[in-house]
Amino acid sequence: MEQQKLPNATIALVLGIISFIACCCSMGIGGLLFSGIALFLLNKDDALYMENPELYSNYSQVKTAKIIAHIGLALAILSLLYSVYQIYSIGGWDAYMENVQKVMDEWQQQNQ
Repeated sequence: MEQQKLPNATIALVLGIISFIACCCSMGIGGLLFSGIALFLLNKDDALYMENPELYSNYSQVKTAKIIAHIGLALAILSLLYSVYQIYSIGGWDAYMENVQKVMDEWQQQNQ
């Protein structure tokens, strides 16, 4: 019987890599989302592989993707915690939004 590839290994690997970028750009929330989806897909592939290991040839790619997704998840959690700490340290959400509004007003004045 010819071996086949696990269906979600490649997309989970891509999602794990994207989670690295997303955790830096979206206060950690994007990284949580992408790495969570990747881990969900990898768990499905794990269960599929455990049923018939001799049918699949790319389990090493699943293990690599799982490591990358876990690292992306850890970075996203750290990024989220750091963002929450920054918002708390400047006086809470209202102070943060006032600061954002101030920066936006300055930017609009410079571009007029």
